[in-house]
Amino acid sequence: MPQTTPHYLAEGPRVGIRRITADDGAEFTARVRESKDLHRPWLFPPDSDEAYASYAAALIEDPARAGFLVCEKDSGDLAGYININNIVRGGFQCGALGYGAFAHAAGRGLMREALDLVIGYAFGPLGLHRLEINAQPGNTASIALARGAGFRLEGFSPAMIRIDGAWRDHERWALTAEMRAAD
Repeated sequence: MPQTTPHYLAEGPRVGIRRITADDGAEFTARVRESKDLHRPWLFPPDSDEAYASYAAALIEDPARAGFLVCEKDSGDLAGYININNIVRGGFQCGALGYGAFAHAAGRGLMREALDLVIGYAFGPLGLHRLEINAQPGNTASIALARGAGFRLEGFSPAMIRIDGAWRDHERWALTAEMRAAD
């Protein structure tokens, strides 16, 4: 049976982004389990079929969220994910990004390429004006990704998000459509 070419919303030289689907659960959760050491203590993505089903359903059904999978173009393998959460329309036109690389893809620049694609999609077809990233101060990889994509540090929020049973401090990074256009 011939393989079909994936339909990407946007493509770069090495990765494409596409919307998450319910059918991606097996590969997604396997990659999460392989990446546990990379993700902890920062991220706790779904690692079981049940958890993935709830996660994917929320990203698919909730208009205030958009979930994207980062796929390596040469193999089609999942390299990571980038979500836009808490999308607020009206006068805000803003969303908060959350993301994670999978261990086999970490450190290869794939997430940086994919983040640029998601930013372009957010400021283009989604019509957003502002994107935010909230990163724990010790998560140097996440902060480097935000900085490298042109986000600016706007502030510090003590005890902002409950992660792994505790309220965690976060740095707030932001990018607007105008900032992106000026680059």
